Amino acid sequence: MPKLVDHEERRAHIIDALLRSAASSGLHSVTMRSVAVEAGVSVRLVQYYFDTKEQLLLAAMTRLTTRMGERVQHRVRASGAVGDPLGIIEAVLREAVPTDEESRAFHLVHTEYAVLSVTDPALAGAEFLAAPNEMEAFLVGQLTAAQEAGATDPQLDPRQEAVVLLAVSAGLGLSVLLGQRTAEDAIAVLRYHLGRIFVD
Repeated sequence: MPKLVDHEERRAHIIDALLRSAASSGLHSVTMRSVAVEAGVSVRLVQYYFDTKEQLLLAAMTRLTTRMGERVQHRVRASGAVGDPLGIIEAVLREAVPTDEESRAFHLVHTEYAVLSVTDPALAGAEFLAAPNEMEAFLVGQLTAAQEAGATDPQLDPRQEAVVLLAVSAGLGLSVLLGQRTAEDAIAVLRYHLGRIFVD
């Protein structure tokens, strides 16, 4: 009896091959052929699941975003921060700092994708911005909850502060990728800034 093919597993295998290739040699150098070689499959099989390189890139971004969300949830649970806005916000922002190979690959590919999306209409638009917009809304909710609980300055603007926090964490993450500072130094900066927002 012929073996049944798990199409979702095969798609994930191809996407992971793209991510490995992009993390090691840059997104600009990724082709359908290079992904096929990395995955150990034929170009035709890659094209069976993804008609174009853009479709493959979008699928990879979706997978990265999903995995990042899972990592944030795990970090929140592991820290015992469930129900604690400060702990939750810190967990979310810390995930923006590359601390291991998986998070380094995420931030490297995500940054390269962002640059590509500026000039490639097929990659630009709402799909790329959906996750950052959701993250911003989530932080606004956490900051609002903290404010209502008296844990922050009552004059704090939760939306403006969420934008600042995301910009700071993204900039720190990039500085770690570039080797300007260590992950530990970046996390210390995040904690310093959070310490100025939250009151004892």
